[in-house]
Amino acid sequence: MIESVARDAAVGGQGIAVQWAEWVHAILCNGLGQFEQALASARQAAGEMPHLFISAWALPELIEAAVRSERSELGHDALEHLTEVTTVAGSAWALGIQARSRALICRGEIADGLYLEAIDLLGRTRLGPELARAHLLYGEWLRREKRRADARQHLRQAHEQLSEMGMEAFAERARRELAATGETVRKRSVATIVDLTPQETQIAQLAGEGRTNREIGAQLFISAHTVEYHLKKVFTKMDVTSRTQLPESLARRSASVKAGT
Repeated sequence: MIESVARDAAVGGQGIAVQWAEWVHAILCNGLGQFEQALASARQAAGEMPHLFISAWALPELIEAAVRSERSELGHDALEHLTEVTTVAGSAWALGIQARSRALICRGEIADGLYLEAIDLLGRTRLGPELARAHLLYGEWLRREKRRADARQHLRQAHEQLSEMGMEAFAERARRELAATGETVRKRSVATIVDLTPQETQIAQLAGEGRTNREIGAQLFISAHTVEYHLKKVFTKMDVTSRTQLPESLARRSASVKAGT
């Protein structure tokens, strides 16, 4: 589909559609771990018509692909441009993306702090995919730092969120990273997506006990916005509309599992 859009748009002289296709291709290739291809597409998307919004959207993909392709000089150049754009915007999304991208280039405690900053900022937005990717990148970094227990926590969260969103390439990337830490994770299929994840079950139980989002977040070391994000999915999966319905619904599910149905 990407190739078709790019080809037809080029013939029709629709430059913005070509740029859009290259940006989307960069995202796809980053998810698949095909970083050389991602870098090529991201450079085109960021370089074509730089005054348009797509150019700025392509910069985080360019930085990730450049670092993973050991072309850090390209990542540094892209980060300078991204910093100009995101600093002016000043939103949680913009600053979160900047922190996540900067963390890729930095090392040690600076990188650690930037990843945590990115997760905090992106957790305040409704952009679940960007938050999940922040957990993935942080988990990958933690594994390379040989902090396996910490890595598993963030990689599990990334895998759960990405699987629920249907972002299969990134979810598989998280699964492979988890396997590298020694943890076995089953591939999520369409049939398993309706199941509550372990974290969703825990949040549902705490919410059913009357805990607030802030209290749940403090106990699980996640933001209140992340709790809200998971609760929305819990409500949809369990077909409930209020917290008061959670205890009964959880009890029914538990009885169903024990009965093997």
